Amino acid sequence: MLIESRPATDPEIAALVVAQQRELREADGGLDGQIFMPHDDVRYLAVVVNGRAVACGGLQALDAETGEVKRMYVRPAYRGRGVARQLLAALEECAFRQGHSVVCLETGTYLPAAIGLYTSCGYDPIPVYGEYVDNPYSVCFAKRLPVAA
Repeated sequence: MLIESRPATDPEIAALVVAQQRELREADGGLDGQIFMPHDDVRYLAVVVNGRAVACGGLQALDAETGEVKRMYVRPAYRGRGVARQLLAALEECAFRQGHSVVCLETGTYLPAAIGLYTSCGYDPIPVYGEYVDNPYSVCFAKRLPVAA
């Protein structure tokens, strides 16, 4: 397994994001109503297995201190193998290298596996923020990154 940086325009990243959006619509019955808008300022990491991207996640700077994890997705065949946990750690490392001291994220109330992953990785619930404030299906988390020695 290899984790590598990819641009938002990468075809494999685009395919993973489309799959993620489809799965989210199926999970919430279309109630969430969130529409994915690509951002040029999101840095994506791809998890590559046997030459194929099987997972992705993005990191977007909200401000100098805070990076936001975006579009975390693991293809179903690769779930339960620690892929998401390794990808999240790599995104946190990117945030740290970019000078962020906090990483935050939003997920859906209807995604208990995602909520379990984030809490088990040290993320704490925070008030809903930004574009998610009016979405009753949003739940947000944050994690303070370790300070460099």
